[in-house]
Amino acid sequence: MHEILPYLPYKISDRTPISQISACDFSWFHKVNKDFMMTTETNKLTAYHFIYATFYILLVPGLVILISGDWLWIEGWIFAIWFLVLSLTTMIYLYRQDPGLLLERFKPPGSDNQKTWDKYFLYAIQILFWVWLVVMPLDAKRYAWSANFPSWLKVVGGIELLISLFFLYRSFTDNSFLSPLVRIQSEREHRVVSTGVYGFVRHPMYLGAIFLFIGTPLLLGSLYGVLIGVIFSLVLVARIFGEEKMLVEELPGYEDYQQKVKYRLIPFIW
Repeated sequence: MHEILPYLPYKISDRTPISQISACDFSWFHKVNKDFMMTTETNKLTAYHFIYATFYILLVPGLVILISGDWLWIEGWIFAIWFLVLSLTTMIYLYRQDPGLLLERFKPPGSDNQKTWDKYFLYAIQILFWVWLVVMPLDAKRYAWSANFPSWLKVVGGIELLISLFFLYRSFTDNSFLSPLVRIQSEREHRVVSTGVYGFVRHPMYLGAIFLFIGTPLLLGSLYGVLIGVIFSLVLVARIFGEEKMLVEELPGYEDYQQKVKYRLIPFIW
């Protein structure tokens, strides 16, 4: 989920008089982006990384509640709490135990040796995520486009979120090379991980993401959210093909791992 971090403007240089800054002058933005990229390339976490992360962690649940128009929407708050718990526990774990992976998660599309085709997948994932996030509260609450979901179906959605929480969190704790980019991390001595949830299926994070993108709209009661979630899932499945091709060709030991863990995403099926 953290690959969808927004870019925020921060303080313009103190040496730049306010009178010299035009309303249409975006040179400060280019400086911000350049400085952010430089801090990422120096392998150091800075205050700016945490500002970005904090904004994103609060923005996602805040948007769901705000767009719904109902601050007492129970299902919306359940999702909000779920998202905050996952994001905060993951951030704290990575900051304390695996800062290298935390820094890797901040890298934007096009960084380092990311496969060119994957940039377009990542852009599609970002767009789908925000469309999915905005449509669900509009559909389920504000305009009620979808008929009311039965309580048992919402419970199923909640259970899927719990399963998603497990797979997403464990993917971060079990795999120190869980980059948002399809690339070989040679500078971090990239190697095959086959333990933990990676001994269950080869792409447990994608499995957790699919439970998230289907389970959330079931919990909230959004049919359109389910449909977007299905499209999202198909995009992730398509990405797996390209990712595994790269891993077989460029990561020693991955073919042996495929023989050990035979299923990509769904045990006994695929």
